[in-house]
Amino acid sequence: QVQLVESGGGLVQPGGSLRLSCATSQTIFDIYLMGWYRQAPGKQRELVATISKGGTTTYADSVKGRFTIFRNNAWDTIYLQMNSLKPEDTAVYYCTSNYYYWGQGIQVTVST
Repeated sequence: QVQLVESGGGLVQPGGSLRLSCATSQTIFDIYLMGWYRQAPGKQRELVATISKGGTTTYADSVKGRFTIFRNNAWDTIYLQMNSLKPEDTAVYYCTSNYYYWGQGIQVTVST
């Protein structure tokens, strides 16, 4: 059974940084894309960033220039480096593999 385990969330002040991690039990041969989505209270889940097997990245306009998605060489962990965080970044962040497997979600709160 495929598992995606997120870590690194928490409470941070506006302007601060956090790094999320997502570890997968899949092998590199099973993955064509991984990414991060988020869902704020009362809102729909939205795309944050994705990274393809070839290394191509995409970002939501709202996070471009502030967030960076990257992976390790073994392709068993992806990361989301979040800088210059804003209160509107507050949400539960979900890791996905192939848009099919999903992590349990991790809370990120940006507040004073």
